[in-house]
Amino acid sequence: MTATAATTAAATPATPATLAGRTPADARARYRAGLAVPSSGEAPGFTQANLVVVPQDWAFDMLLFGQRNPQPVPMLDVTDPGSFRTVLAPDADLRSDLPRYRVWRDGELTDEPTDVTDLWSDDLVAFLIGCSFSFETALLDAGVPVRNIEQGRNVSMYRTNRACRPAGRLSGPLVVSMRPVPGEHVVTAVQVTGRMPQVHGAPVHVGAPSSLGIADLGQPDFGDPVDFADGDVPVFWACGVTPQAALMASRPPFAITHAPGHMFVTDVPDAAYRQ
Repeated sequence: MTATAATTAAATPATPATLAGRTPADARARYRAGLAVPSSGEAPGFTQANLVVVPQDWAFDMLLFGQRNPQPVPMLDVTDPGSFRTVLAPDADLRSDLPRYRVWRDGELTDEPTDVTDLWSDDLVAFLIGCSFSFETALLDAGVPVRNIEQGRNVSMYRTNRACRPAGRLSGPLVVSMRPVPGEHVVTAVQVTGRMPQVHGAPVHVGAPSSLGIADLGQPDFGDPVDFADGDVPVFWACGVTPQAALMASRPPFAITHAPGHMFVTDVPDAAYRQ
């Protein structure tokens, strides 16, 4: 895909109709060619994953952070040092097959490239972490509308006033994603996502955002504001951007992550993570 074609495609909002039938390999090929758009709704029915890459010296801290905070940081795979392959999609390249990355130096965001091949080294360890995009298909199948997909927007994400349990040198606040859910569908949304703990599971809160320290739903810390329909209720799930908040607070010398909402699309069916 040329740069012009990628730009044109990026300008077209993703909708359930345009995403239907796309395979994980299709999605990754488009991202590898330069398309940089949020992946919500992409390759319906297949699991998406957050990416965190740290030097081997920090890998145990990240592994422990996930073990101690399993709802926001559910580990799906951890690579060997230097490897850019994952069992979640054996033919994929973690250096190029996400739509957009973030590069961190001493806890500061320094770049948001679409390829990090030139930054990869033999001491980097990659962590693939469950993502709430993976339960959006299950919500749609259960008749629960997903407003961010309907509106062609990235999901809204917010820092909260809840602290994660520290692990070694890593600490930071819980980050949540928010989806407006019609009031009559909230119980269904809780039940459906509760059966998928490896992709964040049931919501951490329903209702008043102030209980999480969120002052304005229209001003997300990450992602896009999403419009509410009449009768919608804000529902909050633990979010895989939580490790990025920990990187900001803990300031490792170097890290690579996905850009919020720009996930790694795996070959694993969502059904594999349903209980």
